[in-house]
Amino acid sequence: MPKRDFLKVSDFSAQEIEKLLELAAAMKSGQYDKKPLAGKTLAMVFTKSSTRTRVSFEVGAYQLGGNALFLSSRDLQLGRGEPIKDTARVLSRYVDGIMIRTFAHADVEELAHYSTVPVINGLTDFLHPCQALADVMTVREAFGTWEGKVVVWIGDGNNVANSWLNAAGVLGFELRLACPEGFEPNHDVYERADGVTTVSIHEDPEEAIQGAHVVNTDVWASMGQEGEADARKLAFKGYTVDESMMKLAAPDAIFPHCLPAHRGEEVTDEVIEGPQSRVFDQAENRLHAQRALMAVLMGGESVE
Repeated sequence: MPKRDFLKVSDFSAQEIEKLLELAAAMKSGQYDKKPLAGKTLAMVFTKSSTRTRVSFEVGAYQLGGNALFLSSRDLQLGRGEPIKDTARVLSRYVDGIMIRTFAHADVEELAHYSTVPVINGLTDFLHPCQALADVMTVREAFGTWEGKVVVWIGDGNNVANSWLNAAGVLGFELRLACPEGFEPNHDVYERADGVTTVSIHEDPEEAIQGAHVVNTDVWASMGQEGEADARKLAFKGYTVDESMMKLAAPDAIFPHCLPAHRGEEVTDEVIEGPQSRVFDQAENRLHAQRALMAVLMGGESVE
């Protein structure tokens, strides 16, 4: 079989994502005890630091019977200027899959192009598809389905927002984005989603959140944007998800957050610690969704 990559949510069809999350749920409940990665190794390439991505992939590979290698830019010749295409071809001779977490999305695409083993996008400045898998898994757990649900994104139109748009485009739920002017998500990603489902951009977060089932946000300054933090605090004034804003959502609305959270900025402590929060279920679901992903891409499990 030809190798398959996971660089964006839309690399899988709606049916395949449904099957993938069924597999993830079986893993989470303990109903799955196979070791499809036995004797196999995942190379984990990091040029951006991480808590959830590193730990979930490393633990997940081990639980599936495999091994994971943590490789920072200091550990690889990438840090000394070796071309990505050379690294891709060398790693492909040693390992059975590559996960990369880095800055430029083009680097991930080049890695996948030259690699002969599956490549998983663990995060770029453009997309965060593994987070989106955990997010929709969390929605599925809370409501049984994402069909007919309204998801709202409040804040920066960043890589996670772009991945929510991709997920909406594949799965068909409604997505509203409340972003200050100049901080909207990628235009092309938005247009693709807009062609197949209901998406909208609002400047007023209270307008966007009305009746929503899922209320999402993220830090206002992502990694690499620390120098913009003060300016972004001004731009995002009024975009904090607090208890009064949550009351505008549906009564059974849930609050996920991809973490890390800056409490008191994009979300208050009361919301993230409150009864509607699913933040830590969502963080756990990174492990299960990614185990399912590795089992499919590296271990021969089927989502057909």
